[in-house]
This record gives sequence, structure tokens and C-alpha cells, in this order.
Amino acid sequence: MRRGRRRSLEANQTAPPPTGLHSVGTQPYLPLSPQDVELIIDTAFELVATSGVIFEPGSEADALLSAAGCTVHSDGLVLIPEAVSRRALQTVAKSATLWDRDGKGAITIDTDHTRFMPGMTCIGVYDETTGEPRVSTREDLARITRLADGLPNIDAVCTMVKNVPDSTLHGEVDEFICMMENTTKPLEWLCEYPVSLDGVIEIATHLRGGAEALREKPYFLHLVTPLPVNLAHIHIEQIITAVRAGIPVGVGTLPIGGASSPITLAGCVTHALMTDIAAMVLGQLAAEGSFCVGCSDVYFMEPATGAIGSFSQTSMADMAICQVRRHLGIPPLTGTGGCSVARRFNQDAVWELSSNMMQMFYNRPATCDYLGSLDQGLTFSDHALILCDDLAGLLKKMWEGLRVSPEQIGTDLIRDLGPRGQFLAEVHTVENCRTQIWDSRYLGANFPLSNNDLPDQDLIQRLELDLQSRLQQPPPPALDPGILRHAQDVLARYAGLTPDD
Repeated sequence: MRRGRRRSLEANQTAPPPTGLHSVGTQPYLPLSPQDVELIIDTAFELVATSGVIFEPGSEADALLSAAGCTVHSDGLVLIPEAVSRRALQTVAKSATLWDRDGKGAITIDTDHTRFMPGMTCIGVYDETTGEPRVSTREDLARITRLADGLPNIDAVCTMVKNVPDSTLHGEVDEFICMMENTTKPLEWLCEYPVSLDGVIEIATHLRGGAEALREKPYFLHLVTPLPVNLAHIHIEQIITAVRAGIPVGVGTLPIGGASSPITLAGCVTHALMTDIAAMVLGQLAAEGSFCVGCSDVYFMEPATGAIGSFSQTSMADMAICQVRRHLGIPPLTGTGGCSVARRFNQDAVWELSSNMMQMFYNRPATCDYLGSLDQGLTFSDHALILCDDLAGLLKKMWEGLRVSPEQIGTDLIRDLGPRGQFLAEVHTVENCRTQIWDSRYLGANFPLSNNDLPDQDLIQRLELDLQSRLQQPPPPALDPGILRHAQDVLARYAGLTPDD
């Protein structure tokens, strides 16, 4: 029996898991005890029911929430009974599949994978000539999207930088079109106004060939970003519109511990979860069974300076909220890896980017979509993006885990060679020498520190050479002219529009 079971296990371990899949042999870090997790969840449910959440009055949410048994006050305060919240967590979809531009390749957003994306919504870039920050443009978004399209460990592309000179409804829709033109990968998108979402859904519907086709093969994950425990009309309408169109939705606030949320780890995590619960309730009332999950990040104010991004607090809180969401069966979106508070790409940035990315090995977020963001998310760095892509490759390799079997141990080989044997020329070595190695483009054993003929370059020099080479690569296949023409026709309707039109 024992021998047969070993062969069965070995047969199941012959192939490495798909990219981005977390090996069952490596476990996430769990900073909370099971009792702690339950206390945070129960407290969030209780506070949503007694302290409440603001839904700006005058939207369809009023009727949906009232019909579900919630107490809806005229000033927008809504008390959601615990039974309603728990029902939403039962019915919400626990995974979503995003399909690429051609509707052929797909990625799954769930608790078992981590998907890497660049972003998000920075308003500046570093000028190629001066190296100084400047406002980002559509041309910057197009360039970075093409760069991300060619990076091997980027799974999807989100709105990395804003077209600041066209910060209008027209600009929001055009950012979606810009990404469509410059990558074939699935998209993650967010906007300020629901009318922009209407236009993007129309474009994506035409791309897929119909509303049902888009529902069957969603092209993008839509992000909605309310204030803590406070959903305005623009957020309510985006949630309802997206879920009814079959668009996967992540709803997340950015609580600042010590300012908009309690400064303690447990308090800020619980407060963030309250916003998540309220959003998921609305999503399920609008379209039961839809993928509309909470994805609030957790940040903290530094008491000495008022700055945002205390590394130790944010790192521990990210681990904790990922653990809470996994306990609920919800994919923990928007992992904080890949961003830095450093003002430019320098030694400080390399340290924080590396530390943040390596922490994702234990956090296990479903999406890690800040890759390349510096200066507290204000300025995007091409160099930071390609470094983070390389580090994402390290994580994917480590998540494969290690296989244990007599063949992998080399039991017979060790016995045959004895204590004086050498393993270099053995078939076992040849067959396994590259299977568990991180083939870094910039770091590690590929760049030994001495006794080699490689140029004496530091990391930033190697990144710069690779970046310039990548920027010269041909773009992805062109978007179908008919689809692009339709998208531009939709875009033309937004010229000069304001949210009140």
C-alpha cells in the first residue's frame, strides 16, 4: 500500500503547476489566529449593521437595499443586517476569468493564483531626457502598455498612467482604447464617472461581437474606488452597471490608518472590510452570483511626518487582509507589491520594490497590480516595471514548490555513487539542472560578482540597456480596423461632454 501510494503521488508531481499557481507545498504566512480572523469578520458584520455605511441617497441602491431589509435613512446612512451581508458572501462569485483581446487566451482571478499587472493611475512619468518627473500623457500610456505587452511575467495590463492633459470623460474612454491598441493581454480599468463605463462596455461588447459574448468572455476587470464606508452616486452606478453587464468588479477603498480609519492594524483592516462588505451586498442585490468583491488596500499615516506608507504596518496589514479574504473564499485583489514611496528609481526604490515583491510570496494576493509605481503611486517608472517583472518571475518559480520523490531525491543515484561520488556528469543532473532555477534577466547567478567576462555594470545600467532594447521591439498585432473605427466613433461622442451632460 505504501509503495503504491508513493507512485501515485509521484505521478501527480511530474509536471510543474501552471504559472502563477500557488503550490500546495508552500503555505502563505498567517499573521492572524483563526480566532482573530473570526473576530475581525464578525466585528465588521456587526459594525455594518449598527454603525452603518453611507450610500449617497437618490440612486437605485436605495430601493435595492430597502427591499433587502436594510434600514435606509434619508441622509444616506444605511444599516445592513448581518443576515444580508452573510447572504451576499454566500452568493458572490469566488472567481472570474478574463480573456485577452482576441478572446483566446485567458487568466483566472481566484485564491489559487497571483496575477501581475503594472499600474496604477499614476499622474506622472520620468522624462526620458531630463530624468525629472512630468505629467503623463496618452503617448506615455501607449509606450508603457507596449512595454508591458512584451514582458513575460505580466498577466494583464491596467491603466498605468493617466492622460493628464485630457482628464475628462473623453480621456477616460480614450485610455481604454489606447490600451486596446497597444496590448493583446486582458485589461484592468477604472474610471471616475459611470458614463465613461457605459462607453467602454459598448466598445468591449463590439469587440466580442455582442453582449452575451462579452458576458461569456469578459475582457476587463473593472475597479471602483469609493471613500472608506462611503459610496457616492458615481460608485454605486458603476457597480450596478458593471455587474449587470457581466463585467467582473473589484471595489476597494484606500483607508489611511490614523486619518480616515483607526491607526491600529486590527482597526484599519476591520474598517476596510466594512467597505468591502457594503460593496459586495450592493453587487449581489443588483446581480446575484456576479463577481463583485471587496479589494480595499490598507495604508497608514506616519505620525512623525504625516506621510503615507509605513512599511512595517502596511506589510503586516496586507498579509492580514489577504488572510481574511482567503478565509471568506474571496480572491484578495490589489496586493501592494511592486510599488515604492521612493521619489525616483534609486537604491531606496530597489530595496522597497524587492522587499514588497518578495513579501507577495507569503501574502498570496490574487492580483498584484501596482508594479512600477513610485512616489506613493504618483509617478510611474519603466525601470521599476521591468525589475518587478523579473521579480515576478522569481515568485512564479518559487510557487512551483519542490517535488519530493525517490527520483527527485536521487536515492538510487546517491546509493550507486557512494560517499565519494561526483554528480556533475550524471543524467539526473542534466535532466534536472534547470527545472527549479530562476532565470533572472538582471540578478543572481546569471551575473556573478567576479571571475567573469561580463561588463562591470550595476543593476540600474543593466536595466537601462534592457529597457532600451525592449522599447525598440515591434508592437503587438494591430487592432482590427473595424473594431478600432467603432471605438473611435464611440469616443467621438464624448468630446466636450461633462458628467452632467
